[in-house]
Amino acid sequence: MTDTRSPAAAPGLDPSDPYLRVAQTFPVLSDEMSARVAAFGTAEDLPDGAMLFERGQRSVDFFLCLAGGIEILDEDDCGQFHVVHTHVPGQFTGELDLFNDRKILVTGRALPGSRVARIRRDDFRRMIAAEPDIGEIIMRAFILRRVGLMLHGQGGVTLVGPGHSASSVRIETFLTRNGYPHRRIDTESDVDARGFLDCFELTDADLPVVVAQGHPLRNPSNAELADALGLSVAIDEAQLHDLLVVGAGPAGLAAAVYGASEGLDTVVIEAIAPGGQAGTSSKIENYLGFPTGISGQALAGRAQVQAQKFGAQLLVSRGAAALDCQSDAFRVALDDGRSVRARSIVVATGARYRKLDLPDYDRLEGNGIYYAATAMEAGLCAGTDVVVVGGGNSAGQAAMFLSRHVRHVHILVRGEGLAATMSRYLIERIEASDRITLHPYCQVTEVAGGKHLERLRWRERSGKEQELAVGGLFVMIGAEPNTDWLGDCVELDAQGFVVTGNGASPFCSSRPGIFAVGDVRSGSIKRVASGVGEGSVVVSTIHRYLEMRQREAEGLPA
Repeated sequence: MTDTRSPAAAPGLDPSDPYLRVAQTFPVLSDEMSARVAAFGTAEDLPDGAMLFERGQRSVDFFLCLAGGIEILDEDDCGQFHVVHTHVPGQFTGELDLFNDRKILVTGRALPGSRVARIRRDDFRRMIAAEPDIGEIIMRAFILRRVGLMLHGQGGVTLVGPGHSASSVRIETFLTRNGYPHRRIDTESDVDARGFLDCFELTDADLPVVVAQGHPLRNPSNAELADALGLSVAIDEAQLHDLLVVGAGPAGLAAAVYGASEGLDTVVIEAIAPGGQAGTSSKIENYLGFPTGISGQALAGRAQVQAQKFGAQLLVSRGAAALDCQSDAFRVALDDGRSVRARSIVVATGARYRKLDLPDYDRLEGNGIYYAATAMEAGLCAGTDVVVVGGGNSAGQAAMFLSRHVRHVHILVRGEGLAATMSRYLIERIEASDRITLHPYCQVTEVAGGKHLERLRWRERSGKEQELAVGGLFVMIGAEPNTDWLGDCVELDAQGFVVTGNGASPFCSSRPGIFAVGDVRSGSIKRVASGVGEGSVVVSTIHRYLEMRQREAEGLPA
């Protein structure tokens, strides 16, 4: 962030950089709005250099600058501070972590003559609800500030490792999809990488490494990384929540937003990152209300903030391992050994793409074989040919996005074409592109490479085989439901999807109190919009179920 008093002075910034949108990213509240905000807190005069908050703290307060200024500081890998923005009177501190209990990313320091209005955490939430016009300004600013931090790699970590390493790809995917700022040093191509490694006394055997505030984490798992960065939050295992949503794809996030906004004590657990399969989409263009399209990550990020604004708790990098449904107080065991208890459960764990059954396939996963086409994968494949396997909208969106970054995209489908499985607008774009070729009646027969995928072969219906040097294979075929953790608590169909329609709602499972929405539900339409609709509608049924259980507990007729 540059000082907002002269943002245009910073050279070389992207025109879409939110730091240039000063009026929205760093708005100055009017005197009337400032007075309304200040009424929720207390005024304080601060000594020069006083720390209002420091990176790594949780649940910090919200500050409105009344006089003087507040410097926002970023700490680099060597422990040096850099001023990334200076708040002037009428501006306020904070970004998205004020809506949750994660560790904050930056430090705030008072300038000489500073006077602030301090709004405590609970009062901040009350102010957001009570002053919706101000809340809208704050919410927009917080979202843009996080986008800016990510764009500039500020307030985050440094990922050091070979770009084509599966572990490097896994870590960067986790950071990106969870909206955590980072910068990457590719040891395969960055001439400064060796000096960085020597500085921290690291060897190639340690890679990939995440350097967080000067402390190297050697090839951490997603859960270890989430804990180290403060993405995970504490949970009271004894507390009985109204609603537990398992899975934070579009359907799960919609259930969380509507559940929390309607007063239910709501917890969401997510094994990887918000968004599900939709979160990996480069652009969704047929979702209502976004005529120019929106990336799956942006849509998921907004929905996550929306749920947290209403009070929902979100636990990331924590997957469901087992379900105990022997009583009305359900207990879900997490893969870290903890558990969550709830009166009702929404199963929104979605589905995962199937894998190809080929020799060497597992070894090359993440090393050239991918299940998402984002800017990261496109960068790794730049200037090469790539192959997309699949004929659905996800495959079409991936092909269109990749065609802007790679030499050529080859789409392989087992059938005669795309008409039966892909939206017409995508088919027309693919047909019009001279950088995309469709190969019908084909299937991949071989993948090969050293440290990463280098070539593959496919067979045509005639029996003829083609071999191609490639930089990436994007597999987007079919779906397998994520239902192993359910055990025998609910009925599943032959493919493992949750059977619903057993009660007053099409989302009721065979076990009262357990509901299923989105891709994990048997017979569901695999679309973002339908998942969001199911997640929002199911909450009314949950209310009726909880009311019925309450009446039964009080000895009243249902």
